[in-house]
Order: sequence, then structure tokens, then C-alpha cells
Amino acid sequence: MRSIDWKTLERLRVAFLTGTTDYWHDECDLENYDATFAQRIAWKWDYVLSEAKRRGWSPPTGTVLDWGCGTGIASRKFLECFTGVRRLYLCDRSPLAMKFAAQRVRDVEVWQESVPPRSVDVLLISHALTEQPAPFALPCEAKTVLIVEPGTYEVSRRLIALREHLRGEFNVVAPCTHQAVCGMLAAENERHWCHHFAPTPTAVFMDGNWARFAKLAGIDLRSLPVSYLVLDRRPVESGGMRVIGRPRVYKAHALVLGCNATGVRERRLEKRTEPDLYRKLKKGMADTLWLETKAP
Repeated sequence: MRSIDWKTLERLRVAFLTGTTDYWHDECDLENYDATFAQRIAWKWDYVLSEAKRRGWSPPTGTVLDWGCGTGIASRKFLECFTGVRRLYLCDRSPLAMKFAAQRVRDVEVWQESVPPRSVDVLLISHALTEQPAPFALPCEAKTVLIVEPGTYEVSRRLIALREHLRGEFNVVAPCTHQAVCGMLAAENERHWCHHFAPTPTAVFMDGNWARFAKLAGIDLRSLPVSYLVLDRRPVESGGMRVIGRPRVYKAHALVLGCNATGVRERRLEKRTEPDLYRKLKKGMADTLWLETKAP
């Protein structure tokens, strides 16, 4: 991590927590945010995009809208992962933020817009749902939609409501492995929420500035919870089971909350019958996407 203005970060943190809308004062604010808070968002996007690609998915070519772009971290990660973008729209209430984001994009035509276009091929929404009234409506027509948000109960439930509202128009690419009604809506799953954990780069744990940032922000660098939704109007492949949250591992067994077309329920995995998978669960190294038909 480069040199950080810690007073600026503290002021930004207070602004976020108090719901202040105009938190960007100058480019220094954006630079410090982009080097810290936005990097954690970038790691979430890396995780989400890799999970979508694992499903054999790729976006349509053409136009991309980064809605509520901030420093533009979502579109930058998208452009790193996929090619074929002819035009990138950056939309934010802050002209300063749009200018900052535009300056960091290369080899793509960039438009800065205070009002989103009527339609695009790909719509990116990142950490914006909590700032919007419920129910949330998409800001424009899109062929595909990618939404990445904090992995909290409140945000997860808002994403589930949006999924159900759009399920007739879109197919679900990820995290869901099916197109049925969300199993979290069953009465017995009211206490649960759909969240996952993106990995933090190992280099972060050897950087004193990141340790200082974690203390300032009140976060655990080892834990990066994320809730997300990838939607596509085109047909998508379904199948398998998605592990939700963290498995609970005991001496002789593990309990895994899994979601598939039959719903969301807890599966019991015995150490004696599945020793390799049990070992991975215990070490936190197990895959969250289980495609094997024998998966519990």
C-alpha cells in the first residue's frame, strides 16, 4: 500500500457511517479511498467474476454501465477480466468521482454521465443498494446485471427480493445453481442469509499500513463477506450446490448450509465417509460450488 493520509480516511469513514452523501472533497479523498476501501471491493469483484466464469459464463460484448461508479473499481476489475467492451459509461452523482474513474481506464471509449443511458449490454452495481430506497429498481435496461454488495443480512435479503422480482426476465448465473424460487424465503430459513467470503491477498497480511487501516476501519482483514447476484437474459447452465456462509466443523462431522434447486438446508458430512472433503472444510479450503451429484 502506498502512502496514506490517515486523517482523510478517518473523515471518509465517519462520512460513510453517518450517511453523508457528498463525501468527496477533492482528488486526494478519491486517491486514499481507492487505495484502501476500494481495494477490498476489488477483491470481492475478483471473487464474483471468477465464480461467474467457473459457471462457463461470459458477458455480451458492447456497452457497460458502472452505475454509482465512485472511483471506478468495479469497471476496472471487469475490464481486467473480460474483453469486447466498446464503450464504458461511468455514472455517479459526483463529477469529481467520474473524472477520477475515467482517468484510470485505458483503451476503451469512456462517457461520463450524470443520468444513465436507457439501455446497455452489461450493468455493474457495486455497494450501492444500501443508499437506495426499497424496493430497488434497475437504473436502465440491460442484457446482463452484476451486483456486488456487503455480505450482511439486510443487503442479502434485498438482493433476494430483487432476484425474485427479476427472475421472470433474467436467468440467474451465480451464486445460485438453479432458477427456482430462492430457498432462503422458506420460513425455516428466516435467520439465514446468502453470503460468501472472498479471499484477501496474502501480501496484505505483511503490510503494516493494512494493519493500521484495519484498526481504523474496525475490520478483520481475514474476513471479507460478500453478497452478490449475476443475472443474464440469455440461457445459462444450472446444476450443483452452493455452500453458503462458513461450514461448522466439529470433531467427527461438519454441518454445511447448502443451496440447490430443492431449497436451502443443512447437510451433515461425516469425517469417516468423506475424509478429504472434511479436511478441506476444517482448513477453510473447500470449494463453495459443489457440482458432484454425491455432494451431501
